[in-house]
Amino acid sequence: QVQLVESGGGSVQAGGSLRLSCVASGDTSSRYCMAWFRQAPGQEREGVARIDSVGLMGYADSVKGRFKISKDNVDKILYLQMNNLKPEDTAMYYCAARPGSCYGGKIERRDYGFWGQGTQVTVSG
Repeated sequence: QVQLVESGGGSVQAGGSLRLSCVASGDTSSRYCMAWFRQAPGQEREGVARIDSVGLMGYADSVKGRFKISKDNVDKILYLQMNNLKPEDTAMYYCAARPGSCYGGKIERRDYGFWGQGTQVTVSG
């Protein structure tokens, strides 16, 4: 079991930046694939980025070149650096984890069993 708590959301103007954080606690001795998802009102939860235990990353096409996922293995913190934000990035952002390796291809909600409570990102412009 792992517990996840996100922070760092807020309101920014289009073109601005935010960095989201996700602190993991509990059984962090196991290997996990970590990911960020987002969900806008009335829309399905969308996988944004993932990173595996050795640092291999994957991104949704909609955020490639603008968002960067990273992690601090010592402090057990997952980050999402978001640059050049657009109004369509407005959503609740969630941190997620699954034991073992990441799956390739699209980042799918059904592959992750541990979730944080979310942090809101609002981009105006």
